[in-house]
Amino acid sequence: MPLPSSFNTMVWLNCALVSFIVVGSASAFAPSSFTAPRNVPRSLALQMTTDSGARDPVKVGVIGCGRIGIVHLGAINKAPGVVPIVVSNPTISKAENAAKTFGVSKFTSDAMEVIEDPEVDAVWICSPSQFHADQIKACAANGKHVFCEKPIATDIAETVEAINACNEAGVKLMIGLQRRFDPNFLRVKKAIEDKEVGDPIVIKTCSRDPSPPPYEYVKGGGGIFNDMAVHDLDMTRFLAGEDPLEILAVGSCHIDKSIEDLPGSEAFDTATCIVRYPGGVNAMVDVCRQSSYGYDQRAEVLGTKGMIATDNVYPNTAKIYRNDFTGNADMPFDFFLSRYFEAYVTETEAFCQSLVEDSAVPCTGIDGLIALVMSLAADKSAAEGRWVKFSEIIQQVYCASPTECSLLANSEMFPEGFKPSSSISELDKIVVPDVDQQKKSGSFLDKFKEIIYS
Repeated sequence: MPLPSSFNTMVWLNCALVSFIVVGSASAFAPSSFTAPRNVPRSLALQMTTDSGARDPVKVGVIGCGRIGIVHLGAINKAPGVVPIVVSNPTISKAENAAKTFGVSKFTSDAMEVIEDPEVDAVWICSPSQFHADQIKACAANGKHVFCEKPIATDIAETVEAINACNEAGVKLMIGLQRRFDPNFLRVKKAIEDKEVGDPIVIKTCSRDPSPPPYEYVKGGGGIFNDMAVHDLDMTRFLAGEDPLEILAVGSCHIDKSIEDLPGSEAFDTATCIVRYPGGVNAMVDVCRQSSYGYDQRAEVLGTKGMIATDNVYPNTAKIYRNDFTGNADMPFDFFLSRYFEAYVTETEAFCQSLVEDSAVPCTGIDGLIALVMSLAADKSAAEGRWVKFSEIIQQVYCASPTECSLLANSEMFPEGFKPSSSISELDKIVVPDVDQQKKSGSFLDKFKEIIYS
């Protein structure tokens, strides 16, 4: 039976997208740094005042006044040149308490009131993960720059749609991967870039929480790779400075036996990953939901000329010396709220700086997308007991247009040739160029019109 003409049109459109959206070399998608080129058009960039040279304050709204929203509000209050003017939370009492605590003038139970507020320049999305994609798209439609906690969405298709919505609207999108802003991990990154330890051979990270989360938190949370190991997987990419090739992951349950009845990697409280990078560099990640000695967050890089490693962060430097004990007087910081507070502040400042100075954000939508790809590949590897190439995850996405994507790669309806990408370095085939890239090569729509009418 012949296929309908609408299908042929969709396949042709996808083929055009796959063939002609050119963003530059694969290195464009390597982990970004603080000194990236300018990004947002002048019409959307916040301007400096003309009389004194002082910058206009960045007026922001925060969606979500739960644990992470409160952390960001605290960071925003410490960042210079930033003013929170409205907060929202479905439980209005939480929004009201947050507004009183941080001196915010307006609060609401409706996230859309934050997004549509004409005074708001940028929106911090700190809501539950399942709302992120729709709220990002709404921000883009209203011309608001976006800071969003990871993940952008819970599947790749929605993630691509949300990124493309921002890029087509010409607004900035920064993803909250706060460990990239931690001074300890930044020092390791600097040592690699400055060749202090030579060329990297092995990268190691570990994340171990002080105690396991409640059963209800783990249930439906996407599993240990998506809700915990994703930060470490991203950190290996950040330190390697390369896009990964494949992953091997295993998981098990040792701490909280009550979660063993949950599906997939939700039943794991302990997991280990090996990630292969170009040039034979391997990265090893281990995560566990309980550490008897406090919040354990460390990284190590072995190079051809030496090794650099981080220690945990303590509330003070005091040590006790006795005949039966020598060591730190106190335990490491007990959880991410205290351990990474400085990183949250630096992250917030970096986003606000990119808004005011019209510079590129240091953690892009692509960084968030690749972190998700890595965690999904780890989940697949643990489930199937084999090495998984990251291209296997990316090939699941089919886009009929930049903001209409589906997980259709396993469908026999689409020929092999119309699966849009074969590796992480080819994500430009499904992601519209961001504003900075469009400045260099012309807008996506201009390119697409040229394809159609030529």
